[in-house]
Amino acid sequence: MTKTIIATEHAPAAIGPYVQATRIGNTLYTSGQIPLDPVSMTVVDGGIEAQTIQVMNNLLAVLKEAGADASSVLKTTCYLSDMNNFLTFNEVYASYFTLGAPARSCVEAARLPKDVLVEVEAIAYVK
Repeated sequence: MTKTIIATEHAPAAIGPYVQATRIGNTLYTSGQIPLDPVSMTVVDGGIEAQTIQVMNNLLAVLKEAGADASSVLKTTCYLSDMNNFLTFNEVYASYFTLGAPARSCVEAARLPKDVLVEVEAIAYVK
């Protein structure tokens, strides 16, 4: 099987030695998406709700570039800087998986890149 690197200008460019996603066969592995605006490369303002919306939009842009979508996601790993934001995060997150949520792990992390409030990565099936 051939490994394919996925990159889109509709999600933030990598800010380190990694790629937005890697596809091998029909499986896609995304890097963690943080709430960076893909044009300005700055963290969005507005707290956990605005940051979760940006994270999920970035994740969907990467999925789309690979030929997948929210219904293709098998598992996510979600990182929150403060578990007190869990309920608000959950409400926004759930709105992106209208056909049923994937398997998920959600943990509090001591610190996330650029001191953001949330980061989400996914494993998806490309149809």
